[in-house]
Amino acid sequence: MSSAANTKLWARLALLLVAVIWGSTLVVSKSTTGTIHPNLLIAMRFLIACVVLAIVFFKRLKQINPSYLVSGLVIGLCLFLAHSAQTLGVTDAAGDPGRSGFLSAAYCVIVPFLAWAVNRVRPDRYNLMAAVLCISGIGLISFGEAAPAEVAANQYAGFSLPDALALLSGIFFAAHIVTIERFSREKDPILITILQFLFAGIFASVAVFVQEPKAIELAQWGTDLWMAVGYLAILATAVALLLQNIGQKYTDANSAAIILGTESLFCVLFGVIFYGEKITTMLAIGFVLIFAAIIVSETKLKFLRR
Repeated sequence: MSSAANTKLWARLALLLVAVIWGSTLVVSKSTTGTIHPNLLIAMRFLIACVVLAIVFFKRLKQINPSYLVSGLVIGLCLFLAHSAQTLGVTDAAGDPGRSGFLSAAYCVIVPFLAWAVNRVRPDRYNLMAAVLCISGIGLISFGEAAPAEVAANQYAGFSLPDALALLSGIFFAAHIVTIERFSREKDPILITILQFLFAGIFASVAVFVQEPKAIELAQWGTDLWMAVGYLAILATAVALLLQNIGQKYTDANSAAIILGTESLFCVLFGVIFYGEKITTMLAIGFVLIFAAIIVSETKLKFLRR
């Protein structure tokens, strides 16, 4: 195997590892239910990741100016809202990690339409096709089957609060991507990342102070909780970001989109393995339709025409 081919292979494996790590985050977040306030978990995740990246890229910090701070604040607010809604959905609202992960992944389809509203860039036919597939998939997931008599209805059928929070997080994730495109032009992406983590952590801290001032005292600071915080902050945020940057540098955009899009599949896989989520026929079809929507939206089916 040539050196270039070997580099491309390792880059794709790095992106696949990122998808696996991201796919596991909701399961890890759910494991903290009842031990820590969700927004305190988010605050610690992003503030620790911010510190880690700031240490690694210390020499770049001198480039920060008021323009960087404004960009980091706006992007960080969207990042906080997205993760707050998603984490609340699987913790306090008792949502299933796999199902919530797939519904949140709808952000890939929402982005072109949100960009249309902000930048007046009209979605193309692939975006419309993806929207139809995604809406159909969400419909099957939310309303496709009746819940078994012995199971709480809000866990398996009907449009429940966890579903609403997952979709809301998808909207905020889409807003996060649009604001990155709008506010990070001609700026160092590493610095923008550090600052958005900083502000997301600050917003989460403010939310905790407003919602539950004694959240730090009430948290159950055990080994399991610290492991979850470390995993989310260091591996799933700081390390995953670095792997993503390296992987996408040596991988074409279509391949990267497909590989990273498998995050939602890993969400379901980990949900089934660790929480015994039930995958009914309608749910499976709904997941397939949403995944197809992600692929259509992200790749424009160029891999078929190649």
